[in-house]
Amino acid sequence: MNVSFNMCNVAFLMSRMSRIKYSIALLCASFLIAPGGYAQYAVPPKPQLTPSAAAPAPQARPQSNEPQFVDAILVVVNNEVITRRELFDRINLVEKRMTAQNVALPPRNQIQAQVLERMIVEHAETQQAKEDGILVDDPTLDKAIENIAAQNKLSMPQFRAQLEQQEGIAYPAFREQIRGEILMQRVREREVDTKIQISDSEIDNYLAAQAKAGPQTQEVNVAEILIRVADNATPAQVAERRKRAEEVYQQVHTGGDFGKLAASYSDASDALTGGDMGWSTPDHLPQLFADAVANLTPGQLTPIIRSGAGFHILKLVNRRVTNAAPVVPAIQQTHARHILIKVTPTVTAGDARRILTELKQRLDNHAANFEDLAKLYSNDLSASKGGDLGWIYPGDTVPAFEKAMDALKVGEVSEPIESPFGFHLIQVLERKSDDMSLERQRTAARETIRQRKIEEATEEWLRQLRDRAYVEYRTEN
Repeated sequence: MNVSFNMCNVAFLMSRMSRIKYSIALLCASFLIAPGGYAQYAVPPKPQLTPSAAAPAPQARPQSNEPQFVDAILVVVNNEVITRRELFDRINLVEKRMTAQNVALPPRNQIQAQVLERMIVEHAETQQAKEDGILVDDPTLDKAIENIAAQNKLSMPQFRAQLEQQEGIAYPAFREQIRGEILMQRVREREVDTKIQISDSEIDNYLAAQAKAGPQTQEVNVAEILIRVADNATPAQVAERRKRAEEVYQQVHTGGDFGKLAASYSDASDALTGGDMGWSTPDHLPQLFADAVANLTPGQLTPIIRSGAGFHILKLVNRRVTNAAPVVPAIQQTHARHILIKVTPTVTAGDARRILTELKQRLDNHAANFEDLAKLYSNDLSASKGGDLGWIYPGDTVPAFEKAMDALKVGEVSEPIESPFGFHLIQVLERKSDDMSLERQRTAARETIRQRKIEEATEEWLRQLRDRAYVEYRTEN
């Protein structure tokens, strides 16, 4: 695995969860970075910034009359700011990644507008996390970074050297980038994942479609350009956005580079990767997209598509079919128990974590047994059974809990794990595999539908979050 690719992806490759899993997505089991999307709206005209190719640090005593680089506030996002230095540093990293991925670079002022908008949404997300009381402590962060290093098959000293010497990224800055990514995923889980609902009729329709498709597995590689329309857009603003979409469509239709145009104009989360959504089965695409590309041949464009988010231009990059014999998959079941400490007005997140840390120390020192501690301390109906949750199938629990549980060995007790319900200590008692019964097929179908809905709901939530944010653009002095 190329380390440079992973480092760039960590901060900027914010693509859909089920299609692109960059290095943080393979961290310890308590996290799943699910990057959502970003939005661009009708806002006051942005100042035209002209960054130098390599902005030097300001000198204490200038030796000439040449202009000196001076940092400045460019944007105020609610009660935080984005500075010129932060923007230029991010642009340099984005350009490095795009070059490494062979994405044609648009003019720098267009990259600048894209990057600045993403930084605004990141600030709005982290501010929401703070309002929700979500934190990422140093032990959690250290474990996450150790797992990134392990995914790159590097020791921590080698990893730090690779970052600083070859990637030009200071390790303290990298740590804070990762902290921000984990923080943003946690707030998305709380604000989006727990609110997803799936009906039995949706599962019935999905299974019927799968049965009709037979043993062949079809995948499509789709690229998109999104021209975003704000929720509160006036008819005139909608018309202006449609005109922009038509202009971009005409450029693509007459031979323009789709990737470069996506990086220049798209408001989607994958804009800076040339709009590439990656390989996906149609059931993982939004239904509107799946229907639109169903009868296309590689290289063809859809007409302009209107959705609640705005106007989309889709290109079918390629299509492939795998003729695999039908397989009845075996799935892993886990017998687990837990101790849950809920966060309440009288019990803070720090209190909950501290209580569980002390309980884990007692368990590690064999000063108590799990069952007794669960009966005494757990704020869960399973407390009367010593925290026993019985046999758990994939998808039965929230993602944070499931990922942490799956990472444990039989008999092992987790560190305190945060979920939307509070903080947990988890112990795995045993595991077994089982053939996919009809009930489990429905569970698997539910999870597939759930992931698709999460992606769509995350896009919508981020759009609303951006709409609510106070954004003030500052002109340069």
